[in-house]
Amino acid sequence: GEFNSQNMANTVWGFACVGWDNHKFFITFGTAIAERLADFTNNAKSQLYLVALYVRLTWPHVHFPLSRHVESLRSAYTRDETTASQLQGDVSAMLEELGWRHAEEHRTVEGF
Repeated sequence: GEFNSQNMANTVWGFACVGWDNHKFFITFGTAIAERLADFTNNAKSQLYLVALYVRLTWPHVHFPLSRHVESLRSAYTRDETTASQLQGDVSAMLEELGWRHAEEHRTVEGF
């Protein structure tokens, strides 16, 4: 099959989920994605928002190409995630791995 925009989002999200420790990988993918961002669905943009958060938390001083699009990605994330899902479970697991303990899942004022 074709390596389309959803496949790109799935790939980079998968690497974020496993805690891939190579910021150059994320910068390379982020550059390619930023050039084609209009081709991505809200679901894909929702995943990319979480990738952007992962990169920001893991490498706070690295310039990530999708950072300039973070508000539109966040908007897609808050539109896409209205109920608990596998994606939220994945995020929860990633936060736990990063040491961010949490006891309860709820929607914040910002829509998270």
